[in-house]
Amino acid sequence: MARKRALVVRGGWEGHQPVKATELFIPFLEDNDYAVRVEESTEVYGDAEELGVTDLIVQCVTMAEITHEQVAGLGAAVAAGTGLTGWHGGIADSFRDSSDYLHLVGGQFATHPGKEPCLRRGEADDNFLPHTVHFTELGREHPVTAGLEDFELETEQYWVLHDDLIDVLATTTHPVRPWQPWHRPVTSPAIWTRRWGEGRIVVTTPGHSLDVLEDAAVRTVIERGMLWATRTASAS
Repeated sequence: MARKRALVVRGGWEGHQPVKATELFIPFLEDNDYAVRVEESTEVYGDAEELGVTDLIVQCVTMAEITHEQVAGLGAAVAAGTGLTGWHGGIADSFRDSSDYLHLVGGQFATHPGKEPCLRRGEADDNFLPHTVHFTELGREHPVTAGLEDFELETEQYWVLHDDLIDVLATTTHPVRPWQPWHRPVTSPAIWTRRWGEGRIVVTTPGHSLDVLEDAAVRTVIERGMLWATRTASAS
């Protein structure tokens, strides 16, 4: 039986530690019989032949830029059956200038609300807030998240703009706070899947730092998401 082929694409903003973050998950892929190729740029998305034999793309590229040809190649590969997954800004805040990429993944980071202004020190943890990730009814049954319980984190809480084609497995709610301008709680998707042609996409928004990625619930979702997103027999 041929080994599955995974492509790890990493880069972009160094604050999300794309090398160390992806290195956490490469052993899991190898242990599950994936042959893993690592690329440090999105140039590979322009290689239709390579993507055509790739079963799973794990992307960790925050912000950065992508060419029209590269995003078209990525979209075509997913539509033909290649799986796509990632976490946090590496997938939900990639390629801000590309509306085609946003259309592909179905959700885009808008902000991560911060602490009360008097508590901010100009450090990364100014935007770390305690919050809960709640599983939806679908999430309690879906293979990526079944059996998991709602969990607490203190890290960036993503506020995401999204469309209705995503299947939301978990949410997080931004409460009303006196120093913020919104007037009612806002619930954002925290984990979602998306079908795109023959392909499957999984987005997990927690994952700002290595300690969050090593949280048992977050890591389980990401690892299960890799397996679920991988090209299915019907898309071979």
